Amino acid sequence: MEWCLLQNQFDSYEKFALLLKVLNVAIVTLSLINGLASIFILALLLVVWLQDAIWKTFQARIESRLLQLETSMGGSAAAEPAVTPFQFNLEYLKGRGGTLDLMVEYGRQACRPTIAYPHLVLAILYGLYLMTAIN
Repeated sequence: MEWCLLQNQFDSYEKFALLLKVLNVAIVTLSLINGLASIFILALLLVVWLQDAIWKTFQARIESRLLQLETSMGGSAAAEPAVTPFQFNLEYLKGRGGTLDLMVEYGRQACRPTIAYPHLVLAILYGLYLMTAIN
């Protein structure tokens, strides 16, 4: 039961991460169509990118628990001797760390290729557009 709930949640995080990427594409597209050249738009692109990284950090914690459960259910030699079901929040807190650890984790997530694309490309393209519009 726990596995089913977490797997569904894991999959929904993937859908929303894709929506964040689509949102950034829409922001850039609408800005270019309307001729908006603003540092605010560039900042907004970066905020959405960071939000995607935060979202994927949450998803990674779900994945960690899913892997624990699957290893335990599989009966392999590497299985943890006693994985207690329905302990997601306790496991989540174990991996959280302090504020600095959390910020580093978000940064690492933001740099993963599957997250950075298309955010990095859009930020660079819009940055170049912004520089040409200012000059």
